[in-house]
Amino acid sequence: MEEAKASGSFSNSFILLHSATIVTMDPHCRVFKNGAIVVQNDRITAIGQSPHILHEYSSLCDQIVDLHGRILLPGFINTHVHTSQQLARGIADDVDLMTWLHGRIWPYESNMSEEDSYISTLLCGIELIHSGVTCFAEAGGQHVPGMARAVELLGLRACLSQSTMDSGEGLPASWGIRTTDQCIQSQKELYKKYHDTADGRIRIWLGIRQIMNSTDQLLLETRDTAKELKTGIHMHVAEIPYENKLVKDTRGVDHGTVTYLEKIEFLQENLLAAHSVWVNGTEIDFLSRAGVKVSHCPAAAMRMLGFAPVREMLDAGICVSLGTDGAPSNNRMSIVDEMYLASLLNKGREVYLNGATNPTALPAETVLKMVTINGAKSVLWDKEIGSLEIGKKADIIVVNPLSWTMAPFHDCISSLVYCMRTENIESVMCNGCWIMEDQRVLHVDEIWDLDMNIMRVQLNLLTWLVEGLLLTRIIIKSLSSWPYVPTKSERSHLNGKASCERTSKQGWDQNS
Repeated sequence: MEEAKASGSFSNSFILLHSATIVTMDPHCRVFKNGAIVVQNDRITAIGQSPHILHEYSSLCDQIVDLHGRILLPGFINTHVHTSQQLARGIADDVDLMTWLHGRIWPYESNMSEEDSYISTLLCGIELIHSGVTCFAEAGGQHVPGMARAVELLGLRACLSQSTMDSGEGLPASWGIRTTDQCIQSQKELYKKYHDTADGRIRIWLGIRQIMNSTDQLLLETRDTAKELKTGIHMHVAEIPYENKLVKDTRGVDHGTVTYLEKIEFLQENLLAAHSVWVNGTEIDFLSRAGVKVSHCPAAAMRMLGFAPVREMLDAGICVSLGTDGAPSNNRMSIVDEMYLASLLNKGREVYLNGATNPTALPAETVLKMVTINGAKSVLWDKEIGSLEIGKKADIIVVNPLSWTMAPFHDCISSLVYCMRTENIESVMCNGCWIMEDQRVLHVDEIWDLDMNIMRVQLNLLTWLVEGLLLTRIIIKSLSSWPYVPTKSERSHLNGKASCERTSKQGWDQNS
């Protein structure tokens, strides 16, 4: 594809893409077989059949691209991502959720710096872009400024939130001292500084990590602050039976998290409830009546949580979208994989529940809606993204179906869900700017030799066991400092608790 400007400042530029199959995901689910689309600055200004669009707009356009039968889709929306956890891929496999949190992930996260978060978000963002994601909802990390810096550089769209907790077990020492007021105030400051920045691509949400580490004061003040700021709330909800049991035992309700959130009037239209696996029929009704959105993360659910009642939630009118979760709970940050898993997993669940197959459960069209227009509704951005329509933002992906992974190409929608792989996604546009062309992510090349620095991150993410607790230390503090020389304290831990191979010819001397 020809190279377009990758800048947020527009000078009335026009891009015309033609000779494509355009899957609009608009209210009429229109598909143009020989379609064309015109992008003016950051918005879609025309869409229709190629001959007509070429005749009307060719003379105006700075860039005209013949797509030779490729597919155009709205950019995918990943509604549950932990960008700060990308560097922790592989440190918490095959363990239960509480061990995962208290013994692995929270020690890792609490040792991160803002620079670590920036690097982690860059790596995560690159993987998201390759899978066709143009917008994501951050589930909560400790260094939103680092995330925002990476999102702005990559050209993505995001709803960023801080991981917020003010009580409960398992918190690292540096987190346990935070008061409710500090939790709320820090998020207000983030909103003031970063909301609607990066040409409007970054929005700041409020975050609640989970009910087990939240006081009622934090829950209610978060609800009220979100209403005041007119923004969303991202929260992990009803992940495991233990969570429901703890809420039932300590908060005086007859079931669990959703029942209690209903009791305190926390359930609102601006709540994005991640996972929502252990909910009963009554709670599904609570979620539906309140207009709560749910992010379904198939791979992460199968690893640690269980079968979410997705079909029942959809039947109840709940807006359900798809997320990957973070790298330590999924390992593959591909929303394309989640589409495939979501349909098969929920078809298999029908057999488990009813003893009979139901191949119509979560059909391909429903799954495609979950990563497009339902995703846009979940992140409260559906007036501008989630479908290809005149006046909406130009968040577009180009898919090549003419490869061995998708050929032969009979049913467009079915092939996108059941056959497409990440490598079929060739180019990605966000906000009217190309952020990936011909499978090459733009912008980061100027500062990052990707292959070398992934290797450096792998070599410098050291984990060690200290008195039975896995601590994670991000050794890489900046890409300019290599090799890293551990401190005397770090060397003591490494010498005493784990064997450490030399990682380069200039590796540190354990005896010095």
